[in-house]
Parts: sequence; C-alpha cells; structure tokens
Amino acid sequence: MRVPLEWLREHVDVPAEATAHDVAADLVRVGLEEEAVHGGDVTGPLVVGRVLEYVEEPQKNGKTIRWCSVDVGDDAADGPAGRGRGIVCGAHNFAVGDLVVVVLPGAVLPGPFPISARRTYGHVSDGMICSARELGLGEDHTGIIVLREYGLDAAPGDDAIGLLGLDQTTVEVNVTPDRGYCLSVRGVAREYAHGRRLDVTTAYRDPADLPVPDPTDRGYPVVLADADPLHGVPGCDRFVARVVRGIDPGAPAPFWMRRRLQQAGMRPISLAVDVTNYVMLLLGQPLHAYDLATLDGQITVRRARDGERLRTLDGVERALHPEDLLITDGEAGARVIGMAGVMGGELTEVSAATRDVLIEAAHFDPATVARTARRHRLPSEASRRFERGVDDDLQPVAAELAVRLLVEHGGGTADPAVTDVDERPARPSIRMRADEPSRLIGRDYPLERVVELLRQVGATVTADGDHLVVTPPSWRGDLRQPADLVEEVARLDGYAEIPSVLPLAPAGGGLTLEQRLRRSVGRALAETGLTEVLSYPFTSLERADELGLPADDPQRRAVRLANPLSEEQPLLRTTLLATLVDTLRRNVGRGSTDVALFEVGSVTLPGTGAVAPRPGVAGRPSDAELAALEAAVPDQPLHVAGVLAGHRVLPGWWGPGRRADHTDAIDAARTVADAVGVPVTLRREAVAPWHPGRCAALLTPDGEVVGHAGELHPKVTAALELPARSCAFELDLTALLQRAPGPVQARPVSTYPLAKEDVALVVPADVPAADVLAALRDGAGDLLEDVRLFDLYTGEQVPPGHRSLAFALRLRAPDRTLTAQEAAAVRAAAVQEAARRTGAVLRGA
Repeated sequence: MRVPLEWLREHVDVPAEATAHDVAADLVRVGLEEEAVHGGDVTGPLVVGRVLEYVEEPQKNGKTIRWCSVDVGDDAADGPAGRGRGIVCGAHNFAVGDLVVVVLPGAVLPGPFPISARRTYGHVSDGMICSARELGLGEDHTGIIVLREYGLDAAPGDDAIGLLGLDQTTVEVNVTPDRGYCLSVRGVAREYAHGRRLDVTTAYRDPADLPVPDPTDRGYPVVLADADPLHGVPGCDRFVARVVRGIDPGAPAPFWMRRRLQQAGMRPISLAVDVTNYVMLLLGQPLHAYDLATLDGQITVRRARDGERLRTLDGVERALHPEDLLITDGEAGARVIGMAGVMGGELTEVSAATRDVLIEAAHFDPATVARTARRHRLPSEASRRFERGVDDDLQPVAAELAVRLLVEHGGGTADPAVTDVDERPARPSIRMRADEPSRLIGRDYPLERVVELLRQVGATVTADGDHLVVTPPSWRGDLRQPADLVEEVARLDGYAEIPSVLPLAPAGGGLTLEQRLRRSVGRALAETGLTEVLSYPFTSLERADELGLPADDPQRRAVRLANPLSEEQPLLRTTLLATLVDTLRRNVGRGSTDVALFEVGSVTLPGTGAVAPRPGVAGRPSDAELAALEAAVPDQPLHVAGVLAGHRVLPGWWGPGRRADHTDAIDAARTVADAVGVPVTLRREAVAPWHPGRCAALLTPDGEVVGHAGELHPKVTAALELPARSCAFELDLTALLQRAPGPVQARPVSTYPLAKEDVALVVPADVPAADVLAALRDGAGDLLEDVRLFDLYTGEQVPPGHRSLAFALRLRAPDRTLTAQEAAAVRAAAVQEAARRTGAVLRGA
C-alpha cells in the first residue's frame, strides 16, 4: 500500500519535520513492513514556461520537430523568436501561449536523468519541455504537460516542483493478509498513531466520520439472493446504491485527486472511475460505478448458473463457475453485469458519454471473492481488499463521499433516494480472561493497561468478574478469539518491551547415531567432489516412461497430491533420480558440462492404499482415528542418490583427463556404505534405468539389495536430454542406517611390517569378481589386512570363456613379523577357499 505523506498528514498528526523514512520506521513498530519510499527525486530548476513561438522542421527520418521559443522568466534570448530559451520538442499537443513545464540544464529527473544543454536536430536545446512520464507523474509520454489541461495556473519562471507536488514523498508498506484495513489511508493513519503512541481520540481524524443520509423506500431496487452460500456465510450481506444524475461527461478529476492516485500507483482514467478509486484508497471500501442508462431494472446479487458467461472490463469473455457471486440485472437477474468484488462487465461500463451514474458500495464474503479471483486468475485492487476483509460499516460512508465528489467536480445532482439492503448478522463479542495477556506473553500487563490498549484498537471493553468482554471494531474482522486480542496488546504496548528470555537447554546426548551417520554420508560424498542439491519431491506420470521403468515396476505406483503446485507434476516421487535428473539437466543447460551432484531426501512409497479419515475439529481425535491416520501415512524412507556427467578428472597440462563412467557411480555408492559402516558386496544386475551391462546391485551382508549404481541406459539419457554416458547411483539410506553397527572397539595398530602376496586366479567369465574377492578374504583369516583386485586379463593365455583376476593380498600380524612360510600358508588357504567356492585355478598351475 502506497500512502502519500501529505495525504497521511490530513488524517493523523505527523510532525512537520518527519520524513517518509521516519514515518515508515514508526509503522514498522506496529508490524507494517517498509517496502520503499517514492518521490522527491526531481532536483534542480524545473519551472513553468510559456510557449512564445515555434517553427516546425521536418527531418530526414520522417519526424517533424518543433524549434520553440519558451519564456521561463529569465532574459535568455536564443530561440527562433529572438527571445526566450530555444528548446527542441518532438511533441505537438501544445499551442503558442500555452503554459508548459520546462526542465533547465543542471536539473535531474527520475532515473536519474541529468539535464544539460545539448545539440540535437541542428539546434542547441537549452532545456526540455516535459511529459508526465518524464516527471514520474504517470505513464503518458505521448504529449507534454499543458497546465490548462491540469486545471493549474502559474506564471513563467514559477517553480513547477511544488506546483505539481513533485517534492512530495510516498511511503510504501507491505500489508499482511490479516491486516486488510491497512490497504487504505484510513487504516495506515490509525496504525501510525499507534506506532507514535498517540491518543487516537485526539491525534487521529477518521475520514469515515461523515454524516450519511438514511435509507429510503424508493431507492434503486436491489435484492440479495444468494441461495447457496459457501460455508453457510452469504456472499453479500450489505449493498448500498446511490444515483448521481447530470454529470458533465467531459469533466476531469481535479489535479490533486489525479496526483494522489498516481502517487498511490494508480492511473487516472475519468472522473467517475477516479472518484471510486480515490474513495477506495482513502477508506479501503471498493466501489463500482455503473452507467445508469445501461442498467435493466432491479439489481440481483446471486450465484452463477450453468453455462453463464461474462465479458469483463478487461475485454476477456469468461466462463462462470457455480460458486462465483455475480451482480445481475433484468427480470430475475437474467443478465450478468459483473463478478462481485472482482471486476465489472463491459455492458454497464461508464463511458465518455455517461451522464447518470449508479454507485455500488457492497460488503462481500472474503472467501467467495478470493476463490473467484483465483479461479479466473483475475486479481484486482477491489478483490485484494475484499478477500482480506472490508469494514461492513463503511458502505454508506463510501457511497456518500463518492456522491459528494461527483456532484462537486462533475456538476451532477444526487438523487435523494438511498438504497441500503442490510442483512448483516450481529457482531460477536470475545470473552477473555483479564490476565490472558500476562499469561501468554510472559510479561505483567495491569488490567487498566489491557483495557486502554484494546480501546485504542477501537474495541469496546466491559469487565465481567475476572473476564473481559470485548467487541472488536467493524474494521477488525481478524479479531476472533482471545489470542488475537493478546497479540494486539503485545503489539501496541511494543514488542521491544517484551524481555528476551532464552530457555535453558536441557542436558542431552547430542546427535543420535542416525543423525551423525547421515551427516557423515553427506560429508563423505562432498569430500569426493560431489555437490549436494535439493530438488522438489514432485514428479509426473511421464517420468516413469522416460526412466524406462517396466509396466509392473513398483516405482510406478505413486501418491497423487489432491492439490498439486502444478498439474504437470501431481505425483510424489518414488525414486530420487526422478527429480535429481532435472537438476542435472538444468545445470548442463546452463553451461556446466562437468557435473557431479547428490541429494539426500525422502521418497514416498504407497502401501495398502488406506484412505486417511477426516476427524472433526470439536475435540481431540480418538485413539482409533489417530491409529487410522497413522496407518494411512505412506512409507517415506530416506534415500541418497547421485548423478555424474562429463569429466571426473579434468583435462589440463597433465593430460587429457578422464570422463566419469559407471565405476565412479559404483565407487560413490560404496563411499556411502563405508560412511555408514555397513559392508556391501556387488552383483551385476540389469535394472532400469541403468545400462544392463554397466550396472551393479549393492547387497548388505544379509543379502538384501539396498541400491544400484552404474551408467544410465542410452534411451534414458536421450529421453531426459542428458549428456551421453551419464552415470547415477541410488541407495536406500534408511535400510543402511538400520544395519549400522553400534560403537566398535578399536583394535591396536600393529607396528610390525606388512607382508605382500599377489595371486592370479583363472575363473569362468560369468563368475563375479566380488565373489572371488569374498572367498579370498574368508580363506585368508584374521591376518589379512586388505585385499583388492588390481588386474583383469582375457586372451590367449587363459582358456576360452574364462578370465584371469589378479589380487593383491596385504598381510600383517599384531604381535610379530610374519615369516615367509606363514605368508605363503595364508595365501594358500585363501586360494583353496576361492577354488572351493568359485572354481578358481591358479594361473600357470
């Protein structure tokens, strides 16, 4: 909400020396966030000038400029008339003798745009004749400002900054949804009084304090006919209608009104529209003006019917929904003329020929207006206020003020008949314990102080024993329960007055084992060069096809959201790769060709398909309801996944580098298992979305598959538009954490030398190297410190269908130096076990 400082001063006592930043600071104290300060950015000589003469000069580019002599109140004489300043102007909407606005060299316009004398079109232009846009008065740049059109008069050389209000500043504040009354000068002025700790009864001047005529029996006919209200709340409970006849169609809004609209961020249009917008900004009550000649009898407020349509003021024809609240006319409301609280229709729009106007001031249900505005993607200044709640006492006042302004500036006559259909329910009171503020806030608030602050809000307060009965003011529809009143007490007394008391941290054991291990996983992957990312857990139906998942794959069964952020992604992911690949594609698309990413996050796996019950709100759900809710929650295990593309080792002077391959993905997966402390073995496996020949399954000691790693299938990379040969891994981190060992007793570090033994074994080609390695480890016993595969050979020196695997065994004893005979015995035992379990034969034997 933008509030011009001079307008604010009319309704609350603002010190003369207070700046816009001072006002914003006072508003921040009561919860209104400062957005910006606007205006006051025109400096230097900006004066009124009179056009003495001009010469039109066609140019080669087809444009015709005017070489003007302009009297700006000094003795300059360099124009074509031999007197006045010479200024080049491209506009043609002024005549000789007109008063215009001239900016002289040395001034600075909004932008900032410094002005100097410069040569253009063969002349030295000693200044510039200004348009509204150049001065920040609006968006009109099609012609320059002619003061007679603004209803202003002055003499050449007079200061134009003060004349046009360019020295005035505007405060912009951010209004939270529960403070809709602050979307008005009236509301902000009251909050400023609170922020300055002023007495609102003396320092605040309510613009709604205006005498209004009583409703009559012969006003314009209006019927409220909401037969199907939402949540039992009628869509409209008050409708005021006033008629003004004989308005001058050509009468403009006064300059001061148009200037205030511009300062508030709105565009002046016509007298009737400007008046309704001005009243809305002042009071917070949206109004609508109808061309009375286009109305067809009685106005009926009702819900939409099947198949109805409306062309709104923005020229768009809209299909209406049965929940939309409409303004209609004609017999039984047959013709739709507007969407209540959102936007009017073209049929009854005020035009340049309108002489008779009907002013509508109504009170609409916030939820109804909000749903209509969002359903049609049609936010408006009116809907913005209605959906946050409008004072239901304002309608007669707003209509009366609009009528007075139309009569004063449009020359019209107000009809004595007044329509006020009022079906509002009684305003409820709130019963609150007198000590509730002290109890909830933790600071002592005497009873007298609580009553004083609530009355400053505008509430009526009466005591009833140890309770207070509080009736909120009409503009505070957000005050509905004792906690709301407690918040007002704390806010107006000052949040700074509440002492900061830090709670004592209870003694604890720090992070749990699972938390420590989760951090260790992330740290280990980061230390190997992967970057952690976080993706949204939402995915699409098509993603399973892009990943090449079989039709019967359990990962295709996903939970569908009832209200998704996007209809294109209505499902919760069952695999991290479903969303992690989008992050990879986005990074590659932005030029990152060498990428290694990982994510730790939850996946959602639907179970039995149980539907969660919806307990009532009258009391605590029963144990059976809670159990049913718990049973309906799908399993959400924690997974860790990574993707790699491009180079794993960057090229440079040391060599060509190395591209990431399936072994890097497998190594990253093993890094995760090592960080958790769970030993895993590898098994070749063909499973989507990995390449069938370059994919490994990771198994825990009890034989459960906890994940896969390898190179993505070429069809998958093509469908997802990923770099060729991209690799990935994904592990069920929850399953690993469940198998994590507890505290381990450290073994003494042996100080004796290492014994090295190498062995080359010939095995059938279909025997996994991991099986041979496991057999060697088991056969070697406790003296084996490490074993690793260092060579693989296939060729003429091994039988067909076989391959040679070379392993390095590292042996060490804790209490002695191993002899050659002991090392040979360990080697022999390991080879024997490998032969028994895998059929391995020593190469060359």
